[in-house]
Amino acid sequence: MSQPEAYKPPRGLSVPVVTILNDHGEVLEDGQREVVRFALQDGHGADIIFAAGTNGEWDRIDLRSQQLVAQIAVDECRRSPAKDHPVEAWVGITTHTRAGTLENLAHAIDLRADAAVVAPLSVTDVDDVVDFVVRDIAQTFERRGRTIPVYLYDNADIAAPGKPPHLHTRDVKRMSQLDYVHGIKVTATKNVLGNYTQAASHFKSSGEFAVYAGNAHLIFELFEPPIGFAGTLRDYWNRYWTRNALPAGLVAGPANVMPREWQRAWQVCEQREGALMRRYADVFERFRSACTFNRAGRQVRLTIACLKAALAARGVISDATVAPGTAALEDSERNEFKRRLDDLARFAQATLEPAYLSQNPAPPIPDRTIKHA
Repeated sequence: MSQPEAYKPPRGLSVPVVTILNDHGEVLEDGQREVVRFALQDGHGADIIFAAGTNGEWDRIDLRSQQLVAQIAVDECRRSPAKDHPVEAWVGITTHTRAGTLENLAHAIDLRADAAVVAPLSVTDVDDVVDFVVRDIAQTFERRGRTIPVYLYDNADIAAPGKPPHLHTRDVKRMSQLDYVHGIKVTATKNVLGNYTQAASHFKSSGEFAVYAGNAHLIFELFEPPIGFAGTLRDYWNRYWTRNALPAGLVAGPANVMPREWQRAWQVCEQREGALMRRYADVFERFRSACTFNRAGRQVRLTIACLKAALAARGVISDATVAPGTAALEDSERNEFKRRLDDLARFAQATLEPAYLSQNPAPPIPDRTIKHA
């Protein structure tokens, strides 16, 4: 079985791209390509494109659709202008069943995707997550004759009924010893994220196992420079919770709409430029608020519907349809969201550095269409 060359997990911004669908739930290839290209920003946006993840509505689209968006992501990343490092295409392979997940893995291997991402707690008929990753995934690699890197995905919101909300650290440690497991994406609180970053140094040699923050807004807290006694105390607790092992990157759903801004935010966080960090955090918090609505006296955040609506408002896509089962914007909410977006755009232009405002990509290179058998 062929092995990939020595691999180190990349640092930086992962954009979990939305899936562009028509009213029949079919993937719109042109729109999907535009979303990926917008996230790439001609080399100034994503370091990683993550297809068929939670923001891609993996649990509401069929196997063929998952594999198509994976194929598009890999193709577009290969065509992307070079940064100081190649943009990686990560493919979400999770389905509700073991068989479907392994079929998606085989497809990702055949595509030569840069990595596969699996949420083992979301697969309903997998009882032993370690056995699934150690045995079933390894057997798929054996049958295909090669491996690709695998990343674990931990998110309580998508765990299957009856499953624990988070992977046990001891299980992650066991899985991390495999040559092909290189990290974990954690969508959780700072304390849960800290459990993984504390243990990461024991999983593999330094730099071989990476933890990525799925709750992207946490980076502003984790990297905030200490100022005064309160800041010093907060910095001490952050370092205590993470054992000085801060995340290697972030997975930011809102970066579908603001890829350059989130890329720059990661840069200023790594550099601990407090003033700039606060400016970017303010803009992103306003976007999060813009996606929140009051329904029957209850606050609801319609993230996926708003991401698609924002991309449509920018002219990146022409169809903002969400998959069946995903909460959609009502007409009044759509109008209100458009107004909020306009206000946010003016605020961002007045607040952020002009060179780091996202731009619509140039027209596509001809002959991008995937040929189907």
